[in-house]
Amino acid sequence: MEDTQIIEMYWERNESAISETQSKYGSYLRRIAYNILANEEDSGECENDTYYRAWESIPPNKPVKLSAYLSAITRNLAISLFRSRNTASRAGSQYALSLDELGECVSGNDTVESAAESGMIAKSISAFLRTLPQESRIIFVCRYFYNDSISDIAGYFGATEAKIKSSLFRTRKALKEHLAKEGIEV
Repeated sequence: MEDTQIIEMYWERNESAISETQSKYGSYLRRIAYNILANEEDSGECENDTYYRAWESIPPNKPVKLSAYLSAITRNLAISLFRSRNTASRAGSQYALSLDELGECVSGNDTVESAAESGMIAKSISAFLRTLPQESRIIFVCRYFYNDSISDIAGYFGATEAKIKSSLFRTRKALKEHLAKEGIEV
């Protein structure tokens, strides 16, 4: 079923919208949650919570791209759950690994000033990503938004893990330089 039809079902308050969403995007949403949480049960809970949040937010929202809308909901739910856990349970998470990698580019200070700058940082990162070649941009987004493993990304591109690691390293280095030029403290 097309996304526009599913969105219309949400607007009509047709409960079949949820089953259609699950049929089309269930495994995709579970993968996003699992990459952050490294736990099947919690990933399933995030997936189900995503359907509830979609039901509650459509309408009034009318997403242009349903997959992006749902993935953002899932990612936010999974990150919230991840943060609520103790540090010891984070060991196998791709999210924890990707945060460590990005730590060399963007600091994680939790000050009022850094919170205010976060919008500026997001805009700067978006502008930076638009300057990258498509493959580098997709690799970066797969790793740091979807939290895909290096081996999964290598599989998507038919590349070696070493090539993906090298691409990510170069992109992080360029991002750090870009942020410094923008006057963003890293």
